Amino acid sequence: MDGARFSGWLLPPALFVCLMMLTACGDSSVEVQQPLVSTNGFDWQLPERYPLPVEPLNKPMTEARFQLGRHLFYDRRLSGNGQQACSDCHIQSRGFADGQVTPRGSTGHTLARNSQGLQNVAYHASLTWANPSITTLEQQVNIPLFSDDPVEQGLNDANLPAVMTAIENEARYADLFAVAFPEQGDPIRIANVRDALAAFVRGMVSFDSDFDRFEQGDVTALSADARRGMQLFFGEQLECFHCHGGYLLSDSVLDRSMQFVEQPFHNTGLFNIQGTGDYPSDNTGTFSITGDPADMGKFRSPSLRNVALTAPYMHDGSIATLSQVIDFYAQGGRVIADGPLAGDGRLNPFKSSFVSGFTLTAAQKQDLIAFLESLTDHSFITNPRFSNPWE
Repeated sequence: MDGARFSGWLLPPALFVCLMMLTACGDSSVEVQQPLVSTNGFDWQLPERYPLPVEPLNKPMTEARFQLGRHLFYDRRLSGNGQQACSDCHIQSRGFADGQVTPRGSTGHTLARNSQGLQNVAYHASLTWANPSITTLEQQVNIPLFSDDPVEQGLNDANLPAVMTAIENEARYADLFAVAFPEQGDPIRIANVRDALAAFVRGMVSFDSDFDRFEQGDVTALSADARRGMQLFFGEQLECFHCHGGYLLSDSVLDRSMQFVEQPFHNTGLFNIQGTGDYPSDNTGTFSITGDPADMGKFRSPSLRNVALTAPYMHDGSIATLSQVIDFYAQGGRVIADGPLAGDGRLNPFKSSFVSGFTLTAAQKQDLIAFLESLTDHSFITNPRFSNPWE
């Protein structure tokens, strides 16, 4: 990305230069000057207690761009073979995850990493499981559209003209593109497809769970067991909140109110192949970007909002249920007894010190699950604003 692109963001250019160069994982941070607030009139539909996310001023959030992106998100014509839409791997009823261990691309290629839920992604300081350099949704959208190893949507130079012709031939798009990009005489172009998709995903905010209502003063919003689970979650015995704290329930956070932005990634002891600290060669975390041995197996902490809907869990989808996730952290890592991935993750030399194990009674475990279930935003997963406009 060039300097002009950076200068269009609701943050100073130096910040995004630093973010793009930032490869140290864990405790790195950069200072952020107080940003200006966009006055384009987009209704974020946020409770007042939450800050606004960052947005690009040269491609501001507008309702027209959001709605165009919504149509494109659900359109299978936006794939090389016309067989897959973004929504096939990001299903609203599942918090915009997909319920699969790992998804398949449009040509049948199996991806190495689990589909994350998309709620509140505008607030993340980085936007993939393990790439510190992907810091904007416009960057991130290019990955599923154009990646070839593995293929996801499968767009490429050879099929792009036919894909864009299919989009042009849909009568509804003429008005949608014209209203979304009124300054352009010929707005149906792939760059605008990318920007509209980014606008739609950026607008997916979710802050209406039972937990939110409790935090806003409704003491009846959480059951007694969920309140006990909340105390466990935010307590030092379990230490969950160190990586899953704050309003996002993730430590990878960026918003307009912040003075410092961190890009933390963590090794949780999921693997320790042959006792060397290694992870599977196709899933080494930020090590694949930085080449730093200390970054082996480090991945971003996903937000736990709507976590009860987004199973299976972990970057590789290898843990099926919330109960099993709790067991994994209680053990302080995973032991794989035999086979090519054998090793004791509890002894991984790069594992986070916060993953040290703990003991819970059966009742406490159920309380913790009740709290995690209270993070479900039922209005988000049924909101027509985020639903398929073609149905």
